[in-house]
Amino acid sequence: MPRRTAPGRVRDIAAAACDVFIEKGYRRALMTDVAARLEINHALLYRYVESKEALLELALRYAMNQSADLSAVVPLPTPATGHTLRLVRSWFAVHATFPALGAALEQGPSGDASEELAAIIDELYRFIEQNRLLLLLLESLLIDHPELSKVSVTQSKRPHIERLAAFLSSRASSGGLRPVVDPEIAAHFLAESVAWFAQHRKSDPSLARIDDERARVSVRELLLSAFVPDATNTCESLS
Repeated sequence: MPRRTAPGRVRDIAAAACDVFIEKGYRRALMTDVAARLEINHALLYRYVESKEALLELALRYAMNQSADLSAVVPLPTPATGHTLRLVRSWFAVHATFPALGAALEQGPSGDASEELAAIIDELYRFIEQNRLLLLLLESLLIDHPELSKVSVTQSKRPHIERLAAFLSSRASSGGLRPVVDPEIAAHFLAESVAWFAQHRKSDPSLARIDDERARVSVRELLLSAFVPDATNTCESLS
């Protein structure tokens, strides 16, 4: 591992741990795998984390804020039962709030539904894109740490889908958006379309040439075309 300042060394370890956990899952990932990624002796890792469980918490802290100075939390002891879960829950409580969707629901169908929907799409896209590493890391824990992986569902995805379905139903009833047979399915369609392009497309080498801004604008345009009655004028005004 290159010579780095203390914060830099900790970030290197946390970033390598994220990569290994995402690639292998928690059970198959080894401390030696992380050390090999960094080209160091695995014994050096124990200067920073007491155990594999502590390494996972360090990886999660890094994924939550990649610019944070993690040197303040090392050497990180093995977390007490429930500590890492509370850490993840607290992060989602603060960051997965989706104010544009909340404001639209609070205002009711008196606003411009197309502009509201565009803001909601952009908001979700930014959240997934900016937190892609954390979301991928949590997905990798589904088998071995389901209680951690499911936090993103119970505190973010599920309530977001419910609120998004309520928004689509409300604006369809007022004529601002196209009517949909099943608002819940429509909400899943919208959210999963955003998630695929904001997060999962980056795992497909054939899509590497599509940059983030091009993907975001195109996803917004296509989803507006699906839900807004006069989508052509809407897309032109928002481009």
